[in-house]
Amino acid sequence: MTTRPVSLWDVSAEEAEISQPFNGSSTVDVAVVGGGFTGLSTALHCAEKGLSVQLLEAEQIGYGGSGRNCGLVNAALWLPPAKVRVKLGDTYGPRFIQQFGKGPEYVFSLIEKHQMRCETTRSGTIHAAHSPAGLKDLQGRMAEWARLGEPVELLDRAAVSEMIGTTRFHGGLLDHRAGTINPMGYCRGLARAADGAGATLSTGIRVTGLRKQGTAWLVETDQGIVTAKAVILGTNAYTDELWPGLKRVFTTINYFQLATRPLDDKASTILPGGQGLWDTAPIMFNFRRDAFGRLLIGSMGRFMGTLDSGLSQRWASQQIRRLFPALGPVEFEAAWHGQIAMTPDHLPRIHELDTNVFTAIGYNGRGITTGTLFGKAMAQLLTGMPRSELPLPVSSLSTVANAPLYSHLYQTAFTANQVFRSIF
Repeated sequence: MTTRPVSLWDVSAEEAEISQPFNGSSTVDVAVVGGGFTGLSTALHCAEKGLSVQLLEAEQIGYGGSGRNCGLVNAALWLPPAKVRVKLGDTYGPRFIQQFGKGPEYVFSLIEKHQMRCETTRSGTIHAAHSPAGLKDLQGRMAEWARLGEPVELLDRAAVSEMIGTTRFHGGLLDHRAGTINPMGYCRGLARAADGAGATLSTGIRVTGLRKQGTAWLVETDQGIVTAKAVILGTNAYTDELWPGLKRVFTTINYFQLATRPLDDKASTILPGGQGLWDTAPIMFNFRRDAFGRLLIGSMGRFMGTLDSGLSQRWASQQIRRLFPALGPVEFEAAWHGQIAMTPDHLPRIHELDTNVFTAIGYNGRGITTGTLFGKAMAQLLTGMPRSELPLPVSSLSTVANAPLYSHLYQTAFTANQVFRSIF
């Protein structure tokens, strides 16, 4: 079990870590594998519906992509609504867009209901145009959101420059539904809420096998066996070989972040409204500020080097210098990277792996809202909701050919981008 902090959020989160003793011979309604957004949301919503729940996490709560997230609580997907509708059809498409458009509202309602201490802001997020072509794409998205009556606003260059504090972007979409959080604080808040609802959450317990016994499932771990009526795998990009073939239904990419030391008042013009930002470039990057005045910046790829030197430090320094030249040199306090599960069509999946064994997977970088909503959907499914009412149809496994090769090629491209952007 890893003891070093997985991210800045691991250290700065106000919520305490949650873990309970593990009973290696227990019998429950639902066994949940994975202590990230999906697993914790599943545990909370199942427990609230009166089901007995045992959550098993090999490391600590929020160890995977959830605790390494950049903390943007965005609505919907990377895909524009029109493409989602085409890919999912007339039944699931509009439902998915509607439910996931309200995803941030539901996340914030849970935070409020359970008084989670996770540095919440609700001033929106900005999708910034890195080029004229990027602005044209945003204009198309804006037309779709306007047609749907959603509170999304198209900003021209002057307006976005004032809101961000730099003249480098050509415009942007301000999504008033969205916001930012400390993602590890949210994970631990979900854990506290699930614990309060009656779920048992045990960390440092590695699941080593799943075996059917009659109508039940034996969840084998390195410290005993849990017998469960149903099993939910909430491992997403950190999926291993527990279920054959599951880790090959997506391509794994990395995403890295660096956080400066808290900045003084000269950084007050950077995102003064507290929004988070990501751009329209093919290899996107993001930045935001946290509650303590740190500037966080990240992009696709691994963190390489150290806080004081190396490729990623040079990349981050150059981007900050390019965007905010008046800020001057900055020092970095923390750096990390996590994994993202990317699917070929950029849509998540709900798979029934066997009778009463389900997984929601392939979040394509939208883990906070997607994991939360799918956890709720898993609980509803296990307590009688018809499958036809799920946000997505239940599908069978379809592996991505040459997924490891694609991951390697992506990483090569992301490294080259860091090299290029550390110079220009």
